[in-house]
Amino acid sequence: MSEFVVREAVSEADREAGFAVRREVFVVEQGVPQDIEYDAYDATAVHVLAVRRGDGSALGTGRLLYGADAAGKTGGAEGVGSLGRLAVTRAARGLGVGVALVRALEDAARARGLAAVDLQAQTHALGFYERLGYEAYGEEFQDAGIPHLAMRRVL
Repeated sequence: MSEFVVREAVSEADREAGFAVRREVFVVEQGVPQDIEYDAYDATAVHVLAVRRGDGSALGTGRLLYGADAAGKTGGAEGVGSLGRLAVTRAARGLGVGVALVRALEDAARARGLAAVDLQAQTHALGFYERLGYEAYGEEFQDAGIPHLAMRRVL
């Protein structure tokens, strides 16, 4: 049995715990401005949260945009969701939390009838996503001063 569980973050407490992980990873560690880390999509996205068994402490989070919210991120591709804001706390890295979060978001995409998932990967994380079946496409671009590539996985 793993030392964590991943669940959909439906309660306000779960969402706040996920936002705290994002703040720790993106704002504090990576220097992403807080005013661009959180956006209007947070209100309608599917959020997932990884928590430690026993004490329930938050270890990681991610979100899925779908429908009209995903269109801007996926180039308007029909039936494609957008996975994003995947963050794992420094202490939880290497435990399989990131893989479990991605798979939970893919399950959420399938449950909503999506055929594929896109994401915008920081270039240092390309290998992680490639191991999970994602393929890069397009040109490298900057987001919050960090190099990224678009990636897609057919579900």
